[in-house]
This record gives sequence, structure tokens and C-alpha cells, in this order.
Amino acid sequence: MNTNCYSPPCDNGLDLVYRDEFVIVVNKPAGLLSVPGRGGDKSDCLMSRVQKKFPDARNVHRLDMSTSGLIVLARGEEMHRRISLMFRERRVEKRYIAMVAGQMRAVAGEVDLPLGPDWPNRPRQKVDFAIGKHSVTCYRLLARAASTHVCRVELEPVTGRTHQLRVHMAAIGHPILGDALYGGEASGGAPRLLLHASALSFAHPHSEKRLNFECAPPF
Repeated sequence: MNTNCYSPPCDNGLDLVYRDEFVIVVNKPAGLLSVPGRGGDKSDCLMSRVQKKFPDARNVHRLDMSTSGLIVLARGEEMHRRISLMFRERRVEKRYIAMVAGQMRAVAGEVDLPLGPDWPNRPRQKVDFAIGKHSVTCYRLLARAASTHVCRVELEPVTGRTHQLRVHMAAIGHPILGDALYGGEASGGAPRLLLHASALSFAHPHSEKRLNFECAPPF
């Protein structure tokens, strides 16, 4: 999908996974920006849709426009501060499901490659051993489809760099299907980026009770 030609999905109401007076968890559809983009034509986003119903909602983290799945939002400035700190201190566990090209040999592994902006080709990111930031992704093979040379994998970002999962999987020869930026021909003719934020786990910002959420991918 190309953000220069933004065509968000119809607003059929929020897919609320959880809500209370402190926090909201929403299942974002693919094709919808997490926050407003540049220009009035990119004002429709998950944040604006949530704030129509919950004006005190505050953005804490983002998913790429083409990625679907779980997003947590804070309610009010104090909850925003607390949850943002959790993300900065890596106290929020996130897992994704993806369909990738090729037959993976290892059943599990880790990608440890530094990432940074590919300035001449923005918004692309790239592996950059000179000035790239430390970036780590853990992966686990869930299923192989031998006849189609496609694998279903679970991805866990240890760090949270821009496009991290997409760049890391492409870098090890298994681009995510439907990835127009990093997939090339190997990513196949998928109608969308087959990447979904499937699980979130964090301490409730008020009660400190552990919250665990799961949301199955639509692919």
C-alpha cells in the first residue's frame, strides 16, 4: 500500500478488545494509519476514530499503516505518561504473526542487525552497520506450506525500530508477503501486508495487574 494514495477502510465502528477508564485496546484494520499523516487527506486514522468516542484517548505506540492488529491507547495524560514509560523500558511484550516467502530451515532464531533510515529512499529503512541502531527480532516457525514455499511465523520485536520486522525478515531472505517496500517479487501477490500484531501483554497502568490480549490474524 502506498501512503501517497491513501484510501483508508470504511469506518464500520471500532473493534474494541478492551476498555476501562485508564486504557483502551483496539484491533486496527490493515490500511488505516495509526495517527494522522501529512496533509488533510490523511487525517482519517485510528487515533481520530477512537477520539470520536473517547476524547481523552492518547496515542502511545503505532503500527504501520499496512499492518493490522492490537494497539493500546492511554486515557488521559497521566496514563499516557505511565504507559509510554513501559514502552521505553521495554516492559510491554508484543508478538506478531506473519506469512513469509521461502522455506525456513530453523524452527526458531534471532535476527540481530542494526537498522537506520535509507535517506535517499524514504520511508525505507536499511541494515546499517555504520550508524544503525541496535535492533533485535526473535522468530519462531509455526507452519510450513511446502507446495507454495510460504511459512507462517511468530515474530517478537525485542527492540522497536521503524519497519523492524519487515527489514529483518527481508534481510534473512524471508520477506513478509505483500510487502511492497522490502519484499520484491519474492513477497508474492498478496492483497495486503500479511503482518498482524496478535498479542500484547503489559501491567495495567493503574492497578498493575497483568493484562494479556490476543487477536487472531485475518489471514
